Amino acid sequence: MSGYCQLIWFQNTDVCNSWRRCLQSVTPNQMYEITSTGGVVHSPPEGRCWSTIEPEFRKLLDAGRIYFGKDGKSQPNTIRYLSEVDGFVPWTWWPHEEVGHTDEARKEIRALLDTQTAFDTPKPTRLINRILQIATDKDSLVLDSFAGSGTTGQAVLTANKEDGGNRRFILAEMDKEICQNATAVRLARTIQGYKDFQPLGGGVRFCELGETLFNSQGQIADSVTFNDLAHHVFFIATGEPLPHEADLKTPLLGISNGIAVYLLYNGILGDKSVNGGNVLTREILASLPPHAGTRIIYGNGCRISPERLRRENIIFRQVPYEVRVS
Repeated sequence: MSGYCQLIWFQNTDVCNSWRRCLQSVTPNQMYEITSTGGVVHSPPEGRCWSTIEPEFRKLLDAGRIYFGKDGKSQPNTIRYLSEVDGFVPWTWWPHEEVGHTDEARKEIRALLDTQTAFDTPKPTRLINRILQIATDKDSLVLDSFAGSGTTGQAVLTANKEDGGNRRFILAEMDKEICQNATAVRLARTIQGYKDFQPLGGGVRFCELGETLFNSQGQIADSVTFNDLAHHVFFIATGEPLPHEADLKTPLLGISNGIAVYLLYNGILGDKSVNGGNVLTREILASLPPHAGTRIIYGNGCRISPERLRRENIIFRQVPYEVRVS
């Protein structure tokens, strides 16, 4: 048939496309017959061809990487291991045998909190574990803005225990009673262990939101007290919460990693005039509690030269502009 060209017209577009793909890529080595382990001979489906050439198929077969179904008679499929797959689509049906149910969740709460009424609508930990398996890496940060009883926190700790991960979580709960008596207690007991519950390890920090610091004009709100602002500036300066034992009757809020944090605000030094006591001057600096290392000082203004600030290892930050979290 040399020099002869035949034009074939397909009414069905899908069949036409299938034949086009096959004719473009097919080789004689892709049109072979395959005999299954159950003795059934398989040929490529009509209009199709095998995706693997015969020599490669034989290598996979010899390596035990071809599956013919439970009865050994089905069409061949290549076995792929999870380590060879970049990602996969999770199954959308999650039966309770795999991810738990409401009754299981309530039993978890009772076991950790010794009460049946601590929280009415808990989720099973296994359900959140499944979500974490799909949606997180070992170093992910997980946010749950409706923390409830703290199931998400426990699930994150469980996942870290199982795979050696370093996931972190932020849980937010509006109800103070639930947060203190359910969420915080549950997390503490899952971390440390409780009765028959084995400790998961890790740590947790309990924080309570204070007053809104800034008004709509970007200024410190009139309702903000020295204590409110002290907690905020110490955290943004050090990354650590202000210690409970901090003496908030002095400008020196505390020391962390060798850095001392001071706040000149709201007449802490006894002078409640507009600038008095809130502006860093040579007199105010001399009156502050001493510290040999780095000093971060927050105030309304600074009247000390940059050269002296550098010489005395002082970092000045102006209120309110440099107390915002970027």
